[in-house]
Amino acid sequence: MFMFNPQEECLLPLPPPRGFYIHGDVGTGKTMLMDMFYSHVDNGRKKRVHFNSFMLDIHKRIHRRKQSTPQRRLGKMFTYDPISPVAMEISNETCVLCFDEFQVTDIADAMILKQLFQTLFRTGVVVVATSNRPPDGEVKVNSLFWPHCTLFFFVCVCLYSGVDYRRLDLPSAGKLYYLTREPDAEAFMDTLFHELAVRQNNVTGPRVLTVQGRELRLEKTCGNIADCTFKELCDRPVGASDYLEMAQAFDTVFIRHVPMLTLTLKDQARRFITLIDNFYDNKVRVVLLADAPLDRLFVHSGGEDDRDRMLLDDLGLSGDVGDHLSLFTAEEEIFAFQRTISRLTEMQTEMYWTQGDRSNTTHTKRGSQ
Repeated sequence: MFMFNPQEECLLPLPPPRGFYIHGDVGTGKTMLMDMFYSHVDNGRKKRVHFNSFMLDIHKRIHRRKQSTPQRRLGKMFTYDPISPVAMEISNETCVLCFDEFQVTDIADAMILKQLFQTLFRTGVVVVATSNRPPDGEVKVNSLFWPHCTLFFFVCVCLYSGVDYRRLDLPSAGKLYYLTREPDAEAFMDTLFHELAVRQNNVTGPRVLTVQGRELRLEKTCGNIADCTFKELCDRPVGASDYLEMAQAFDTVFIRHVPMLTLTLKDQARRFITLIDNFYDNKVRVVLLADAPLDRLFVHSGGEDDRDRMLLDDLGLSGDVGDHLSLFTAEEEIFAFQRTISRLTEMQTEMYWTQGDRSNTTHTKRGSQ
């Protein structure tokens, strides 16, 4: 990249970018492009992490620093801003930071990120991020964040090919998505679980995972395999940290009785999206039993304006939605649902299933160096 200097009448190299922001529709290759870059960076101080996991880590670090701060006699803490020290911690650990699925939907996170990124860029950390949305198309809370620091440092790369490559006709790993109306669907899943379980050289039974001092109990597990229900995973007040812990503990998760996701199940739908994001990012294999085909799992009907209808048509979402209420309350949610459908499609391919097999390999968390 060069700029023209009229006084010298020559091209001068631009200063190197401090980050890249890769945006485009779901399935257009954003994550693949970032992973290619990451794999070719010859530096041990690099980190690749899903954005949800990164924010969990940031909040933990901030909490830890606040707890260690000296207190006044009356019990009130001194005025103390932990964000800059946390940013310095990160800059000492890594010089290249890669985010997948960057999106800011919380005002508190936006304010934290504003100060955090300013310090990271000032210390020379290079940031690469992927997102479904262009910076000026992000949710409103990003107005607290983008104009102040990020766009000044990022080179934006646009990937809008109009093709979801995950939906291409790739070799399937077999039947991994069952419908509850199919005869003997549960029996087929039971057989598949048994076939995988016998290779584990372990017993089938409950397992308790410890997540940030809390216990997450799963009723049916065997070695690296978990057999769960939708209620077990998404009806409880669990979040990204719980799903991340599951992704580290299991390479295959059965999820049974996934309902059509409507307005009445909005919280559960968001948890399901977070669940799939974490599983996909850690190559966890899933087998599902659902009430509807994949492209009809997220339901939208009634009350949407013309803009929402056009957006749904553009995204190719469909479904028999006559008796259901609207689940989509914002564009960002609709993109998240479409991303989940796209990822679940890829997760049924032979290539993904093979990559997720940890039986003969030591699993390394993608956020690690």
